Amino acid sequence: MIEKTLRMALLFDTYGSVLTEKQREIFSLYYNDDLSLGEIADNYQVSRQAVKDTLRRSETTLNALEERLGLVERKERQRVMAVEMLSALQVVESALAQATPEIRSQVKNALATLQAGLQNVAEQDEDA
Repeated sequence: MIEKTLRMALLFDTYGSVLTEKQREIFSLYYNDDLSLGEIADNYQVSRQAVKDTLRRSETTLNALEERLGLVERKERQRVMAVEMLSALQVVESALAQATPEIRSQVKNALATLQAGLQNVAEQDEDA
């Protein structure tokens, strides 16, 4: 259930603007605020089935968009790649200890530039 909730939250963050205002509200109450179907139904003075149907339609819409566009999957692949690249940079930095001072200086400068750029990308993905 946690995995589904996380996936739905990511899809909602990415594609939620295409849902109607009511769908967004109900979706947020259910997935973000952890309200039950009954609690949401009471708040909106509708049946539990109406809330369930709204959630199902919202989930279907979000999943269909992800299937067509793949933005959430792409963002996750980019995040994983950035983490792997940062790890590889640390390995290279360790190997530099055996290089000549001139080469070490040049490579360290290049690595610092790459590392700063990759950390920036990783942080932007975390904030998004």
